[in-house]
Amino acid sequence: MFVIQLKFSTNKANASLYMDGHNAWLKDGFAKGAFLLAGTIQPKLGGAILAHNATLEEVQAIVRADPFVAEDVVTAEIIEITPSKAAPQLEFLLQQ
Repeated sequence: MFVIQLKFSTNKANASLYMDGHNAWLKDGFAKGAFLLAGTIQPKLGGAILAHNATLEEVQAIVRADPFVAEDVVTAEIIEITPSKAAPQLEFLLQQ
């Protein structure tokens, strides 16, 4: 499992130019089952994604495909987590 932090960089002002592509990228990540959750890092510092069902190399490739990353609107940090405990509704995450 991975936490992907997308923090705004110096090209933050160009976010509106790539928002449609970024949203399509998110939609694709959810459709492929790689993304579980996405949201905003407050106070509007960027975004974060919880990803699973992929290797580190696959997640790195997915992140590189984000137009926000490709156009330096955000910088990405990928944090790998090995889950060991979960609430009952999230126990499926322990099966990996």
